[in-house]
Amino acid sequence: MFRPTIYALSTKPGRAAIGVIRVLGPHSLYIYNQLTVTKKQPLPQKTSVRKLYEPGTKLLLDEALTVFFKAPKTYTGEDLLELHVHGGTAIVQSVLESIKNLHSPEKGIEIRHAENGEFSHRAFLNGRFDLTEIEGIREMIDAETETQRKAALASLTGDTKKTVTGWRTEIVNNVALLTTVVDFGEEHDLEETRHLFEQVDHNIDVLKSRIQDYLHRVKQSDVLLKGIKVSLLGPVNAGKLSLLNYLANRETAIVSDIAGTTRDVIDVPLDINGYKVVVGDTAGIRSLKDADSIEAEGIRRAKKRALAGDIVLAVVPVNEPIEDSLVENIQLLKDAKQEIVVVLNKSDLTDKVSVSLFSKQLGLPQEAFHVVSCKTGIGMKELQQALTDRFKLVTTSEPVLLTGRTQDLLENDVLFGLEEFKRWKEEDDIILALESLRISAEGIGKITGDAVGVEEILGVVFLSFCIGK
Repeated sequence: MFRPTIYALSTKPGRAAIGVIRVLGPHSLYIYNQLTVTKKQPLPQKTSVRKLYEPGTKLLLDEALTVFFKAPKTYTGEDLLELHVHGGTAIVQSVLESIKNLHSPEKGIEIRHAENGEFSHRAFLNGRFDLTEIEGIREMIDAETETQRKAALASLTGDTKKTVTGWRTEIVNNVALLTTVVDFGEEHDLEETRHLFEQVDHNIDVLKSRIQDYLHRVKQSDVLLKGIKVSLLGPVNAGKLSLLNYLANRETAIVSDIAGTTRDVIDVPLDINGYKVVVGDTAGIRSLKDADSIEAEGIRRAKKRALAGDIVLAVVPVNEPIEDSLVENIQLLKDAKQEIVVVLNKSDLTDKVSVSLFSKQLGLPQEAFHVVSCKTGIGMKELQQALTDRFKLVTTSEPVLLTGRTQDLLENDVLFGLEEFKRWKEEDDIILALESLRISAEGIGKITGDAVGVEEILGVVFLSFCIGK
């Protein structure tokens, strides 16, 4: 099957030290020879420094590091050329334009700019990766923290493929068992037929339970992608903004001694020891009679945000008495079984902090309290470690990341087929039960790309890819 040679800038556009241009397809070597003005072929997988010239004019474009990958042992399964040019915008554009001008249909030389995700698309079409591995590549690129990177490796290295293809093998084996009943039913006595049907039913029960457990782990792991929601809660001027700035290691919000500075929820994404965390700073909690209408709305939103988050970070100043409004809000969070960590701030303003007294007043165990000073940094490292330990409890020990497409197929095709099998098994209808299992097998085929109608789902998979990947 003929496919044109494609090219694209694979690094981020704009001024940079290096720009990597990828060329893929049967005319990769032709492009190399034209740009380097040489007939000598490059050694596969060996880097070399070459001067690049504008074809036809011999105008020097750049001196670049070049590397050629020979098919089929490449990322895509086809000849692949990489040009590591200097990252100036003008240099990159001149090299791209020179490649474009080598397109010559009358000579049978088809060269065009790549579409979104087309390099990975070619890798899939050439059998180098299945769709779960391709999606793992995208998740790896999008990973913002260390835990996301590790989770994305499961798909990238083929662990997800191994898991789902194992399920498909089990389904196909059970389809084979039922097929023998349908095709050779007359040769089996009634008791033997019933025994085979019951055996398949048991197998499907076990498989269904495993898939549901797997999806449960996936949904727990979704927090790695979206970020663990941490809500800052506390009275006015407790130091919530100072704590936020310290955790962010930068000034994300204006710190002021004016009461009621924060009027709305401010979400700030952070990386805390490899975990993506979305910290929501909220309006200071105090009696509504002391707040104006805007601040009162902010307090209402603060309470709502705290209830919706994964962890509440209650910031309490140690040099002031605890207000009844804060005690009431802590009680609401306890009733909702919300995870609460209390930060006793401003420890630099007092000689001794009685954790037991605060524990008694708020009705929380002493291990939930951490004495710190946002001003001096005392206790902050210990707080960050304690939060990291809490994050480990919020997420699964072995996170599993799946795209929304894959989750939908597991729920709406694979599990649906297994549930339909159970329904028709109860009706003692072997034919429809068999067809239900085939729906499940085809659903897994759509996940890996090994199914009829796969072209319908390719667009969804590759649409979000960047050009040059």
